[in-house]
Amino acid sequence: MSNIALNPDSNMAAVALLQAQSENSVPPMLRQYLRIAIRWRYVILGAVAVCFLIGLIATLLMTPQYTASSTIEISREADKVTDLQAVEREAAITDQEFYQTQYGLLESRALSERVATRLKLPESQSFFEMFDFESDDPAFKLANGRYPASGRATRERAAGEILREHLDISPTRMSRLVEIKFTSPDPSFSAKVSNTWSESFIQTNLERKIQATSYGRNLLQKQLIQLKDRLDESQRQLVNYASSAKIINLPAQSGNGQSSSERSIVVDDLAALNAALTQATASRIEAQARYQQNGRAGASAEALSNSAINSLRQRRAELAAEYRRLMTQFEPGYPAAQAIQAQITQLDRSIASEEGRVTSSLFADYRRTQEQEQALQVKVEQLKGDYLDLRRRSIQYNIYQQEVDTNQALYDGLLQRFKEIGVAGGVGVNNISVVDPAQAPKLPSSPKLLINLAIAIMAGLGIGAALAFALEQIDEGITDPAEAKRELGLPLLGTIPKIDEAPKDILLDRKSDLVDAYLSVQTNLAFSTEHGVPRSLSITSTRPAEGKSTTCLALATTLTRGGKRVILIDGDMRSPSIHHLGGVTHDRGLSNYLTGEDNIESLTFPLKDLGFTAMSAGPLPPNAAELLTSNRLSQLIARLLEIYDHVIIDSPPVMGLADAPLIATKVEGVVYAVESHGIRTGLVKEALGRLVTANARIIGSVLTKFDAKKAHYGYGYGYEYGYRYGRDAEPDAA
Repeated sequence: MSNIALNPDSNMAAVALLQAQSENSVPPMLRQYLRIAIRWRYVILGAVAVCFLIGLIATLLMTPQYTASSTIEISREADKVTDLQAVEREAAITDQEFYQTQYGLLESRALSERVATRLKLPESQSFFEMFDFESDDPAFKLANGRYPASGRATRERAAGEILREHLDISPTRMSRLVEIKFTSPDPSFSAKVSNTWSESFIQTNLERKIQATSYGRNLLQKQLIQLKDRLDESQRQLVNYASSAKIINLPAQSGNGQSSSERSIVVDDLAALNAALTQATASRIEAQARYQQNGRAGASAEALSNSAINSLRQRRAELAAEYRRLMTQFEPGYPAAQAIQAQITQLDRSIASEEGRVTSSLFADYRRTQEQEQALQVKVEQLKGDYLDLRRRSIQYNIYQQEVDTNQALYDGLLQRFKEIGVAGGVGVNNISVVDPAQAPKLPSSPKLLINLAIAIMAGLGIGAALAFALEQIDEGITDPAEAKRELGLPLLGTIPKIDEAPKDILLDRKSDLVDAYLSVQTNLAFSTEHGVPRSLSITSTRPAEGKSTTCLALATTLTRGGKRVILIDGDMRSPSIHHLGGVTHDRGLSNYLTGEDNIESLTFPLKDLGFTAMSAGPLPPNAAELLTSNRLSQLIARLLEIYDHVIIDSPPVMGLADAPLIATKVEGVVYAVESHGIRTGLVKEALGRLVTANARIIGSVLTKFDAKKAHYGYGYGYEYGYRYGRDAEPDAA
């Protein structure tokens, strides 16, 4: 970071470095949020406390509500009215249309008014008072302590609306169970309404079934009479045509012995012969394959499995082995070897003869299956012709037969449905049942104190976080050293604690926190240039009263105590203050030299208690900036550096004045004082921009009036601990 001081002629590099430091020094997002929360912790805690009290008071003022719950099972209705083999079917998971309809019926206006009527709620004054119902309708005007009979329908609708408002239908996921919950201030009344609701729903369901059954039975009876006449007519028409066309079909028997259809004799013969032809073709293909596979050297499967051939081959192999053994000792003309060779030749002829016999057998079998296949093909072709002739004659017959079958199926189905409707109407099958009836709850369901308080705390945290974030956005003050470095992009030379006494009195105590803080600043300044602390310095700030004069006084004091000859110049010719330290006036000082006077010694005065020399601002000039534009200030600094080791100038504030940038260009370096918790960051950045534009060499910043108690978590403790290290406990300076 000291590159700004080491390269004074590189203005663009300084600007780039300031921007890079400002952009790359952003802490992680979580750490920023934690910093904001800790800084505004009392705002957040206050919001939480207020919301907690509001939640507590609101909960205690609420009327206790009791929720009673009954559970019913709604089975999936079958598509048919009933089925003697199974009266219900499994509902598909994706089939939600039926259940959504049932949930809608449970919350219907008709059902709620039915429940209100059963419980006699339209005539109950206590019911409407329980739910704080008020209405200007004449139906609710009392006459002799009772409601008028003429407004019963209106009160019934109002009672139904109240019941629906406090009703909750809760289906259990992936099941057929439904909970009917009712909430009211009276636990017994809640249980009564929940049970009555489930019973009324079952009754309305049965009534709808009975109405649908009665209507369906009358309609089916009329349709049965019409279908019976149509069936009789189609049967007579079928028999007459079969007689005229001489079509004779025999009834076919199904597996259970009942007649299921009719089949022609030609069809049966054709099916039998076709099956035989298929078998003969398969046999012929198999025999042909065996014959064609009879390869060389008897390699067919029959030859390989023939026991006689295998025996001859085994014997030949033994003789061949014996012959090879003799050849290892004797010549081929050896008598024993010739005898064995003769036997091998005889065995080869026998094997060839057996294989030829096997081949002849395979060929004969192949010819036999081929002739059998051809004979069956001739018979099948003959039956096909007969069958096609029968088909031509049976076309109209089949049309009549289909009409008979259709009428018979319709009649049988309708007759079965008619019987089932009668059975269903008699037994009253219901697909809804009560699983668990409701009981009067012993504990209220609302308000729930812990849940309400938890919600209030969460709301308080949310409101507090929003307020903290808003205040953080509004507040542009610099609150801790890390923020000063991050926001300004300048090296932080030191952090100066807030003081309540006069700076001069505190500086006289070499063990004070203020002295320690400025010794740290002096140490950091020693690393800003190659020769240590800059010989000429100006101390400035954004606005007045930020601690720049205290910084000048403290640095001059610490440098003097380090054995350096120091002179402090009051460069603020508009609002001078250094002369007060020496108890003198500012009749003679800097402005006198800038206007042409050369006797420097007559313009200074000593500060004996602090050990250095000072120069006041001198008489207030008409325009201080015009005096600073000349080279007289540079000459003054050069002459003073011949006598003193360091020249420190208390510069005016930057904003609104041209004095500070003019002084900054005449000195080796500028130290910028920033007031903690007071100055806006944007204003400081604007002032620094003016100095950078003037090609000033800004060494770093000093964070003044730092209050550890107002700093973020961790910073205050660290800096306060540094100030107090190695001492007895003392009260805070701030």
